[in-house]
Amino acid sequence: MDGALPLLRGRTVTLRALALADAGALALAASESRDEYGYTRVPDSIEGAQRYIELAFAERDAGRRMPFAIVWHDRVVGSTSYLDIQQWRWPPGSPLQRTDYPDSVEIGSTWLAASAQRTRCNTEAKYLLLSHAFEVWRVHRVCLKTDERNARSRRAIERLGAAFEGVRRADMPAQDGSVRSSAYYSIVPAEWPAVRKRLEEALGR
Repeated sequence: MDGALPLLRGRTVTLRALALADAGALALAASESRDEYGYTRVPDSIEGAQRYIELAFAERDAGRRMPFAIVWHDRVVGSTSYLDIQQWRWPPGSPLQRTDYPDSVEIGSTWLAASAQRTRCNTEAKYLLLSHAFEVWRVHRVCLKTDERNARSRRAIERLGAAFEGVRRADMPAQDGSVRSSAYYSIVPAEWPAVRKRLEEALGR
């Protein structure tokens, strides 16, 4: 499977491969308001941003992540990723078997500068990621998950039209040092046209 990160361009948002040179811009974006990140791992300094990027690169090199910089009006305002990139083991001879693209991905590790929140930025970024996943990769499933306590994130995922699958208890470490249970959502190909229409209406397309 080709692990190269696509360049995804929208009207006001571009998603491009995250780079070490983005450390300063990420640190500046994250510094706008630390109160926004109770459930999200966000760098707190240039050194922290460098470590954040290096960890993303390690996961990228292991085939587990495709990390993007979110560029909005020509300014880096955050990051997002494809995660849990899966190629399924199909029965021999299955017409669904392929080697070029993933069968399933997660969209996550998304955060934005406070000034980019509650704008079209996140909506357009999700539109770009979902469009590429369903229309280029032709995935069978896109997963989105969040801390079950993160009501704002859950509302945002639900506004996309993603189906709630349930809560996976004791799923991973939380940002506050506790054990996090995660609310899982998904979108499958049959649902994508309705989700796409909803996003395009929100974006005024």
